[in-house]
Amino acid sequence: YSQGLEQAIEDRRVADETNARRWIGDLLLLALARYEAPLWLRAFDACAADDAAALTRWNDELLAARETAELRAESQQMGASLLRLLPALGVTPPALEPAAYPAAFASACALLGVDREAGLMAYLWSWVENQVLVAVKSVPLGQQAGQRLLIALHAPLVQAVTTAVGLPDNEIGSAAVVFALASAQHETQYSRLYRS
Repeated sequence: YSQGLEQAIEDRRVADETNARRWIGDLLLLALARYEAPLWLRAFDACAADDAAALTRWNDELLAARETAELRAESQQMGASLLRLLPALGVTPPALEPAAYPAAFASACALLGVDREAGLMAYLWSWVENQVLVAVKSVPLGQQAGQRLLIALHAPLVQAVTTAVGLPDNEIGSAAVVFALASAQHETQYSRLYRS
């Protein structure tokens, strides 16, 4: 999944390592850290407390907030896939239908006894790593540029976790308009390598 980055590359918004770092870092700090990550934490807490109603609420909000059909389909597909994996790990998955990927990931971490902030860091790291891989393959950037990006995005990752942990309910929110437009345009992009 490219999360609209493939369209941003076609539009030349992301054409080099510097643009890729800015695009990924801005989304991380201005969108994920302020909306998806705080809801991830709330889903983790709900699952850890065995509060099915709260977990369903956060899952539903995560699904409702997906800006495009592609992003919603991505979240549901990845969420369902992760929940299907849990029984093989000896864990009974929560009853989330459909499951948003962030809520499924948070639940998996809570049920497996992963530290809350470490779990969120892993979730955000997997997102950053995926975005860097899209940039490496599609801009294209070299492998060294990809490694430089991952190193450069480490401090923003830590900042994103810190922001999400400290965000009260009344401050949760994001408006990543260019990201949403890139994702919507990607749905009809002429040549696509990625599903979203």
